[in-house]
Amino acid sequence: MGEQKVLIADKIADVGVDILSKNFDVVVQTGMTEDELCAIIGDFSAIVVRSATKVTQRVMDAAPKLKVIARAGAGLDNVDVVTAKARGIEVVNAPDANTRAVAEHTMGLMLALARHLPEADYSLKHGQWKKSALLGTGLYGKTLGIIGFGKIGREVANRALAFGMHVLVNQRRRTPELDLEGDVSAVDLFDLLKQSDIVTIHVPLKPETVGMIGETELAVIKRGAYLINTARGSIVDEQALLEALDSGRLAGAALDVFAEEPAVDSAIVQHPKVISTPHIAASTSDAQQAAAITVADKITAILTAVSIENPLSLHILPLDNVFPHEEIDPSRVARLVSRFQAEKILKNPPIVAEWEGKFVVLDGATRVTALKQMGFAHLVAQVVSLKDAQVEAQTWNHVIQQMTADEFLAFTEECTEVTHVEVDPNYIEDSMMELGGICYVVTPDFRTCVVRAAPDGSRLDALNGYVAKYIAAADVARTRTDNFHEAMIEYPKMNALIVFPKFTVEQILQISSIGKTVPAGITRMVVSGRVLRLNLDLKRLQSDEPLAIKSAWLNDTVHALIENHHVRYYEEPVYLLDE
Repeated sequence: MGEQKVLIADKIADVGVDILSKNFDVVVQTGMTEDELCAIIGDFSAIVVRSATKVTQRVMDAAPKLKVIARAGAGLDNVDVVTAKARGIEVVNAPDANTRAVAEHTMGLMLALARHLPEADYSLKHGQWKKSALLGTGLYGKTLGIIGFGKIGREVANRALAFGMHVLVNQRRRTPELDLEGDVSAVDLFDLLKQSDIVTIHVPLKPETVGMIGETELAVIKRGAYLINTARGSIVDEQALLEALDSGRLAGAALDVFAEEPAVDSAIVQHPKVISTPHIAASTSDAQQAAAITVADKITAILTAVSIENPLSLHILPLDNVFPHEEIDPSRVARLVSRFQAEKILKNPPIVAEWEGKFVVLDGATRVTALKQMGFAHLVAQVVSLKDAQVEAQTWNHVIQQMTADEFLAFTEECTEVTHVEVDPNYIEDSMMELGGICYVVTPDFRTCVVRAAPDGSRLDALNGYVAKYIAAADVARTRTDNFHEAMIEYPKMNALIVFPKFTVEQILQISSIGKTVPAGITRMVVSGRVLRLNLDLKRLQSDEPLAIKSAWLNDTVHALIENHHVRYYEEPVYLLDE
């Protein structure tokens, strides 16, 4: 490990340098030309860049030891990803680190355009009182068109909705996060351009997005609209933008990115209707620290991975990159924290799957949350591969006891997140589809009600709110069956059965990837070959040792258990009465 070297070619926050320096020989050398980079890269196992340094095929040709290319920010347009993947070089970035920073900058540009803030400041500082000439426009009631509905686009939408704006979204392909969002409308790109008072761009730079806002698109944009670009400069045809501004088609534009940077002599920057910033949307201390920490942890995880995998797929992971897919019961977390403090062992490792650069907890969310609350930096988890088809998602349905059927239906009536409609039980599946139900309720007298989100509400948020409220108010048990008679045999005191749609593994992971969760006690993951009774020392896990040392310790522990015949494999299902 000590022989591995990391090159930091663009400046990152000191905290990232500190993390890497604990494990590797770190060299900080910024501002290099491609020739200079090629001259030194041969000794390095990893390189960290931001947007200035380009990692080209030529650079990789000169880097026989290179294992990781890390961009401390979102996007990878300055990295030849195709060549890297072909050579087995890992390419990582920090896609979430600057999300809020860019969204906030976008809103700042939006306000600056609408209220002429730069001109107001400049004129007053030069002795002019242009109060009557600087009549602005409000954001409330205006339509915002968001091109691209990834993480940044969603954060912009949340802020725009708080301003009372109407939000239109154009996304190249339908995504689960767009389907779950109740407050935005998905439209065709040209419809968005025609209807929006302000258009903001949040798509990545790819061959298919270069020049996607050009002469044709700007010819149909709503007259008097504003255009904002904090994504990548080449997405907008700058010559076409100049013509749209000169013709009066656009009232103005705000740009943080440009086709050629630095853009100090650019005609578009000098245009009087354009507000320009020098690619600083992600430049907040918070975002830079988060990006540095994220890529430092990813580099550390890759470079310190034990070359011989333990056969049980157990890994030590940074806890800040592990996320539950479901809501957590705080009382269960508190009880588990007390147990961890008393026993000082982790009996059963959580099960996680890697998804879009994160580890999503398939089983063991309470354990993960308890360790986070206790201040642990690392977690031992069993990492399963979704490609091996060893993970199956099952759905628990909920049994209501103690509350009578009438009391529970009255409770549902009073729950502001949802509404419910009584339907014919013979056509429940059709009714669920027609009404957009999030679940349905069956009572002992076979009244059947479809529960759906309140008007203008997100279906997923409504589901979470509804389940959390009735779990707090009633005695709730779980069952796999959706047949009322079978559930009644299992729970003779049942007064209502709540049946949920069946979630797939991919749906659950997609929901987690947008920072949301499904309710507690609905999903059940069946994983073949899961590890139980590891009984790992929590003191060692909590120590300040580098990740590499902890990983080696875990590997030695697992191999010792196997060699001493302390591992037994049970293929059949079992009942664990002490869980």
